Amino acid sequence: MALKVIGAGLGRTGTMSLKLALEHLGFGPCFHMIEIFSDGRHQIPLWMNVTAGKPDWDTIFDGFASTVDYPTCSYWRELAAYYPQAKVILSTRDAEDWFKSVSRTIFSPGNRAKFSEPPLDKALKPAVFGPFGDRIDDHDFMVGYFREWEAEVISALPPGRLHIHRLGDGWDGLCQFLEVPVPDEPYPVVNTSKDLDESGLVRKADMTPEEAEAVARGYASAMRTKAFGPSSA
Repeated sequence: MALKVIGAGLGRTGTMSLKLALEHLGFGPCFHMIEIFSDGRHQIPLWMNVTAGKPDWDTIFDGFASTVDYPTCSYWRELAAYYPQAKVILSTRDAEDWFKSVSRTIFSPGNRAKFSEPPLDKALKPAVFGPFGDRIDDHDFMVGYFREWEAEVISALPPGRLHIHRLGDGWDGLCQFLEVPVPDEPYPVVNTSKDLDESGLVRKADMTPEEAEAVARGYASAMRTKAFGPSSA
């Protein structure tokens, strides 16, 4: 299955909500960072190959129709070229709000430490943290990076292939871009900073691979339930 939708927005721009929205619209399964943690023993070696410059996109995305979030957003150019028929969605939010969110969650000191340990240091750290180096706490640098990232995506893709999806936009523009009907259900709003904090997902440590995968699958199921009710999990 070739990807039909590629997410170019950075993490913490509503990517989990967008993942669930795309799946609800028929563009699923949608690959997201949670898929790597849910199937780490299979996925992490594949991402180590990506970091080494030997990506096998067809194997990574086998069975998936779309992708959003880290680490795939870091490879949006490569994926857009590899899947030339795929549409691209740039999920976005206010740059200041983005910096506050990532600082509390995925770029928190505890999460940085987790990504600095094997095997995540080789598989995922370069794509998630690599561009920032030691400036990840530098407000002006990070906000500037976010804005430059978005400007680069917008300048690189024709309007007919790119949709800008702002946090809070809902279904209408997204469905028009994807040429599908607007659902009756409200657009999902999940994976908030509060959700992540209550789950403890970014703080989990000292677990076996099996335990880590179970925690990630449980969180993904909880977010689906929050979005669309128990029957969706």
